[in-house]
Amino acid sequence: MSNNAVRYLSLEWIDALTKAVAANEAMAAVAGDHTVGITQTVTGGPEGDVTYHLQVADGRATFGAGAAFPEDVRFEQDWETATAVATDKLNAQQAFITGRIRLYGDQEKLVASTPVFAALDGVFTTVRTFTEYR
Repeated sequence: MSNNAVRYLSLEWIDALTKAVAANEAMAAVAGDHTVGITQTVTGGPEGDVTYHLQVADGRATFGAGAAFPEDVRFEQDWETATAVATDKLNAQQAFITGRIRLYGDQEKLVASTPVFAALDGVFTTVRTFTEYR
Protein backbone atom coordinates (compact mmCIF):
# COMPACT_ATOMS: atom_id res chain seq x y z
CA MET A 1 0.00 0.00 0.00
CA SER A 2 1.40 3.41 -0.89
CA ASN A 3 1.82 6.08 1.76
CA ASN A 4 -1.35 7.97 0.82
CA ALA A 5 -3.55 4.96 0.02
CA VAL A 6 -6.32 3.81 2.35
CA ARG A 7 -7.94 0.40 2.45
CA TYR A 8 -11.61 0.30 1.51
CA LEU A 9 -13.87 0.37 4.60
CA SER A 10 -10.95 0.86 7.02
CA LEU A 11 -11.16 3.55 9.69
CA GLU A 12 -8.72 5.60 7.58
CA TRP A 13 -11.09 5.31 4.61
CA ILE A 14 -14.05 6.42 6.74
CA ASP A 15 -11.95 9.33 8.04
CA ALA A 16 -11.01 10.36 4.48
CA LEU A 17 -14.67 10.34 3.47
CA THR A 18 -15.65 12.24 6.62
CA LYS A 19 -13.25 15.03 5.64
CA ALA A 20 -14.22 14.94 1.96
CA VAL A 21 -17.96 15.17 2.71
CA ALA A 22 -17.39 18.08 5.11
CA ALA A 23 -15.39 19.99 2.48
CA ASN A 24 -17.61 19.24 -0.53
CA GLU A 25 -19.68 22.18 -1.84
CA ALA A 26 -22.19 19.94 -3.65
CA MET A 27 -22.89 18.06 -0.41
CA ALA A 28 -23.40 21.34 1.43
CA ALA A 29 -25.79 22.53 -1.28
CA VAL A 30 -28.02 19.43 -1.15
CA ALA A 31 -27.96 19.47 2.64
CA GLY A 32 -29.93 22.69 2.55
CA ASP A 33 -32.82 20.99 0.74
CA HIS A 34 -32.77 17.43 2.08
CA THR A 35 -32.95 15.57 5.36
CA VAL A 36 -31.97 11.90 5.44
CA GLY A 37 -30.04 9.45 7.59
CA ILE A 38 -28.45 6.60 5.65
CA THR A 39 -26.67 3.63 7.19
CA GLN A 40 -24.51 1.22 5.23
CA THR A 41 -23.39 -2.14 6.65
CA VAL A 42 -20.89 -4.34 4.84
CA THR A 43 -20.40 -7.84 6.18
CA GLY A 44 -17.51 -10.27 5.91
CA GLY A 45 -14.72 -7.82 5.06
CA PRO A 46 -11.05 -8.06 6.07
CA GLU A 47 -11.80 -6.03 9.21
CA GLY A 48 -15.08 -7.84 9.91
CA ASP A 49 -18.44 -6.15 9.58
CA VAL A 50 -18.28 -2.38 9.01
CA THR A 51 -21.09 0.12 9.51
CA TYR A 52 -20.91 3.75 8.48
CA HIS A 53 -23.42 6.52 7.83
CA LEU A 54 -24.27 9.70 6.01
CA GLN A 55 -26.42 12.20 7.89
CA VAL A 56 -27.90 15.13 5.99
CA ALA A 57 -29.98 17.71 7.85
CA ASP A 58 -30.23 21.41 8.64
CA GLY A 59 -27.81 22.41 5.90
CA ARG A 60 -25.07 20.02 7.04
CA ALA A 61 -23.81 16.72 5.66
CA THR A 62 -21.74 14.47 7.91
CA PHE A 63 -20.18 11.07 7.31
CA GLY A 64 -18.76 8.71 9.90
CA ALA A 65 -18.50 5.33 11.55
CA GLY A 66 -21.59 3.69 13.05
CA ALA A 67 -25.27 3.92 12.24
CA ALA A 68 -27.14 7.07 11.27
CA PHE A 69 -29.32 8.67 13.92
CA PRO A 70 -32.04 9.14 13.07
CA GLU A 71 -31.84 6.40 10.46
CA ASP A 72 -34.23 6.59 7.51
CA VAL A 73 -32.64 4.01 5.23
CA ARG A 74 -30.26 1.08 5.76
CA PHE A 75 -28.32 -0.79 3.12
CA GLU A 76 -26.74 -4.17 3.84
CA GLN A 77 -24.41 -6.12 1.58
CA ASP A 78 -21.45 -8.45 1.76
CA TRP A 79 -17.82 -7.49 1.10
CA GLU A 80 -17.80 -9.03 -2.39
CA THR A 81 -20.83 -6.99 -3.46
CA ALA A 82 -19.57 -3.76 -1.88
CA THR A 83 -16.17 -3.96 -3.57
CA ALA A 84 -17.70 -4.95 -6.92
CA VAL A 85 -20.04 -1.92 -6.85
CA ALA A 86 -17.29 0.42 -5.59
CA THR A 87 -14.96 -0.61 -8.43
CA ASP A 88 -17.68 -0.50 -11.12
CA LYS A 89 -17.55 -4.27 -11.69
CA LEU A 90 -21.21 -4.54 -10.63
CA ASN A 91 -23.98 -2.05 -11.30
CA ALA A 92 -25.67 -0.97 -8.05
CA GLN A 93 -29.16 -1.24 -9.57
CA GLN A 94 -28.44 -4.80 -10.66
CA ALA A 95 -27.19 -5.59 -7.16
CA PHE A 96 -30.52 -4.32 -5.73
CA ILE A 97 -32.60 -6.23 -8.23
CA THR A 98 -30.77 -9.50 -7.55
CA GLY A 99 -30.92 -9.03 -3.76
CA ARG A 100 -27.18 -8.62 -3.27
CA ILE A 101 -27.86 -5.21 -1.67
CA ARG A 102 -30.71 -5.29 0.82
CA LEU A 103 -32.66 -2.11 1.55
CA TYR A 104 -34.56 -1.40 4.75
CA GLY A 105 -36.50 1.70 5.70
CA ASP A 106 -38.26 4.56 3.99
CA GLN A 107 -38.11 3.95 0.23
CA GLU A 108 -39.92 7.22 -0.55
CA LYS A 109 -37.29 9.18 1.39
CA LEU A 110 -34.62 7.28 -0.51
CA VAL A 111 -36.11 8.26 -3.87
CA ALA A 112 -36.49 11.87 -2.70
CA SER A 113 -32.79 11.87 -1.75
CA THR A 114 -31.49 11.16 -5.26
CA PRO A 115 -29.63 14.54 -5.36
CA VAL A 116 -27.84 13.56 -2.12
CA PHE A 117 -26.57 10.36 -3.73
CA ALA A 118 -25.48 12.26 -6.84
CA ALA A 119 -23.41 14.65 -4.70
CA LEU A 120 -22.05 11.76 -2.62
CA ASP A 121 -20.96 9.96 -5.78
CA GLY A 122 -18.64 12.87 -6.54
CA VAL A 123 -17.07 12.52 -3.09
CA PHE A 124 -16.64 8.76 -3.53
CA THR A 125 -15.05 9.34 -6.94
CA THR A 126 -12.42 11.60 -5.35
CA VAL A 127 -11.64 9.21 -2.49
CA ARG A 128 -11.62 6.21 -4.86
CA THR A 129 -8.43 7.60 -6.47
CA PHE A 130 -6.44 6.68 -3.34
CA THR A 131 -8.44 3.67 -2.12
CA GLU A 132 -7.16 0.10 -2.27
CA TYR A 133 -9.71 -2.71 -2.49
CA ARG A 134 -8.19 -5.77 -0.84
